[in-house]
Amino acid sequence: MAASVVALGMAGVAAAGCAPSTSEGGGGKDDRSGTLRVWLFREVGNKPKEKVVRDVVDRFEKKHDGVGVDVQYIPVDSRAEKIKGAFNDPGSAPDVIEYGNTDTAGYVADGGLADVSKDLKSWDAAKDIDPTARRSVSVEGKQYGAPLFVGVRALYYRTDVFEELDIEPPRTLDEVADAAHKVRAAHKDMYGIAVGGSYTYGAMPYLWAHGGELARKKGEGFASALDTAAAKKGIRAYTELFGDDNCPAGKCAQMTGNDVVEAFAGGKAGMVVGGDFNRQAMEDGKVKGDYAVVPLPGTEKGEIAPAFAGGNNIGVLKSSSHRSLAVALMKELAGKRTQAQLFDAMGFLPTFTDTRKEAARKEPFVKPFVETLDAGTEFVPTSPAWGEIDASQVLPGMFQQIVSGKQGVDGAARDAAGKMDEAFAK
Repeated sequence: MAASVVALGMAGVAAAGCAPSTSEGGGGKDDRSGTLRVWLFREVGNKPKEKVVRDVVDRFEKKHDGVGVDVQYIPVDSRAEKIKGAFNDPGSAPDVIEYGNTDTAGYVADGGLADVSKDLKSWDAAKDIDPTARRSVSVEGKQYGAPLFVGVRALYYRTDVFEELDIEPPRTLDEVADAAHKVRAAHKDMYGIAVGGSYTYGAMPYLWAHGGELARKKGEGFASALDTAAAKKGIRAYTELFGDDNCPAGKCAQMTGNDVVEAFAGGKAGMVVGGDFNRQAMEDGKVKGDYAVVPLPGTEKGEIAPAFAGGNNIGVLKSSSHRSLAVALMKELAGKRTQAQLFDAMGFLPTFTDTRKEAARKEPFVKPFVETLDAGTEFVPTSPAWGEIDASQVLPGMFQQIVSGKQGVDGAARDAAGKMDEAFAK
C-alpha cells in the first residue's frame, strides 16, 4: 500500500507452544530444531513482500532457539511442476508453501498437503476468517492451510490520458472497448487496454459477465461449459480486444497477468484489469499519481462483471519432519499482524474480517475491490482436475488459437471444452 497508510498493528499469533505435537507424515518425525524450508510466490515488485516476510522470520527465529528459516521465492507461472516435484521428493521439499486457492483440491488429491483442521480449530484468530477464504482451504470438510489474502481484480485506468482524450470511466464492457480504441488511436505507443492470451483470470470476467460458465456440475464431477452460447459470447468479447486497434496479437497473445500489469505500470497502456494486490507495482511504476480504479463493468450500465475470487493460502506439507514448527510458522505467516503488514506493503486484502474492515477504513483505494467482492464473485471448478487444466494452459491455448486466426471461437471453444472434459474424467 501507499506509504501514508498507518500500519495496522494487529496482534501476532500463536507460538510453537500452541502447536500440536502429533506427527503427520515426515516419516513419523516432528523435529523441534533445525531449518524450516519455505517456498513463497515471487510477486511483481517483490521487495516489500520480502521485507514483511523477513520481519516474520526474525520474530519466529527469536522465539525458537535452534531453529532457522530458509525462504525461497518461486515463480507463480511455473509453480505446478516445481510443487508437484516437491510432493514426489520429500527429501528436497519445503515444510511450508504458499499456494493459490485454485490449487487446493489438486494438491490434496496428490497427497501433498497436511490436514490442519485441528490446528485451525484451536487457533483463536481463525474465528475471524471470512467464509469465502475458509472455503478456499477446505476439501470435503477438512482444512489444508490458512488463508493468506483474498484478491479480486478491477479496472485500472490512466486518469491523465482519459482527461486528455475526454473519456469518462467506462460503465459497460462495450465502453471499455471503445475507450481502448480511442487511447490506441491517439497514442500508437500504448495499448488501449493491456490484455494477454495467457491472462486467464483477466479473461474470465468477460465470460461470466455474458452469462457463461467454465463448467457445470455433472453427477459427482464436472463438465465443461466453454462451448455454450453464453460462454462463447464472453470469449469473443475478450478476444476481440486483440488487434492493431488495441493490443496487437503478435505482442499480446503470449502476455501473462504479470506482463499486462508491468505494461500498465510502465506507462505502456491506458487500462488494465489488475488486482488490489498490484497496487504497489503501480506506485513503483511510471503511472504513480496518474491512475484510478473502478470496478470492471458488466454488459449493462450499473452492473459489475463477476471477478474471480482469487487469493493465496499458506499450507504445511504432509512430508514435513517439523510439523509442529511448520504449523506455528504457517500461523505467523498468515496471521493478523502479517496480513495487516502485507496490506500495508503490497495491497493484499486480508482474509480476517476485522483486519480487512480496518484496512478498508484507512485506505479508500480498497473501495472498488470491496464493491467487486460485494457484487458477487465466481470461482473455478472445485475439482482436482483444475490443476491439470490450468497447468496444461487449456484456456490460454484457446485464446491464442483465436487471436492468431488459427481457429474461430466455435472451434477453439469446442476443442478446449473437450480437453477440460478429458481432465474431469480422469
